[in-house]
Amino acid sequence: MSTTHARGHDYHLVDPSPWPIIGAIGSLLLFGGAVLFMHDITPWVMIAGFVIIAYTMLVWWRDIVIEGTFKNDHTPIVQLGLRYGMVLFIASEVMFFVAWFWAYYNAFLYPTEAIGGVWPPAEGVEAFSPWELPLLNTIILLTSSTTVTWAHHALRKGDYRNLKLGLWITVLLGLTFTGIQAVEYAEAGFAFTGGIYGSTFFMATGFHGAHVIIGTVFLAICLIRAYKGHFKPDHHFGLEAAAWYWHFVDVVWIFLFVSIYWAGSP
Repeated sequence: MSTTHARGHDYHLVDPSPWPIIGAIGSLLLFGGAVLFMHDITPWVMIAGFVIIAYTMLVWWRDIVIEGTFKNDHTPIVQLGLRYGMVLFIASEVMFFVAWFWAYYNAFLYPTEAIGGVWPPAEGVEAFSPWELPLLNTIILLTSSTTVTWAHHALRKGDYRNLKLGLWITVLLGLTFTGIQAVEYAEAGFAFTGGIYGSTFFMATGFHGAHVIIGTVFLAICLIRAYKGHFKPDHHFGLEAAAWYWHFVDVVWIFLFVSIYWAGSP
């Protein structure tokens, strides 16, 4: 008899867990330690908080994988709730990037006299050509969006070989994108502290790059789970969530390419 029938409902009542309180303690240490670090007191409190949070994430998500894969706790009703949660999370990420686009467009559309009344600023800024590394990274991300979709559709058909192949290609493309962006940053003709152009550029593209790294790790975990046989054609929300997140990252990059690299170029 399934656990659903045993408890008489389709909802998942989670077991008592120490991870929420441990994660909260880690967050307190991380942000409190960041204040201490910025006042040149000590970096170790911040490092300890980061380690605690990283460990909490690892073991908490491990527990969720066990619940959904081995305990059959993720019924259709529970999966629906997880989907709503992922949609709301991505919506919050959209608003996060709206702030950086707002800052950029405020400076781009209304350049002040302090920067010469033009965009990009005439002094101290050598903007990237959009048709070199930025275009290459755009092609890479759009291709990766195609391969993760291919992997998802392969799983829905029960084709585990193409599922793994699609995820491998997607992860490699994500790593390639990050490497190319690192080269771009190394060659940048402006600095983060060099004025409004550098600040808005590095904040927007840097946070996007961080999301690419997170998404790449997300997909790499899905690849490991695919080899372990965790996904089924009708039960694979973990992969769906990773694919949604990756598509979100791709869409944000398209807006970045058009707004910062193309429209904002000399």
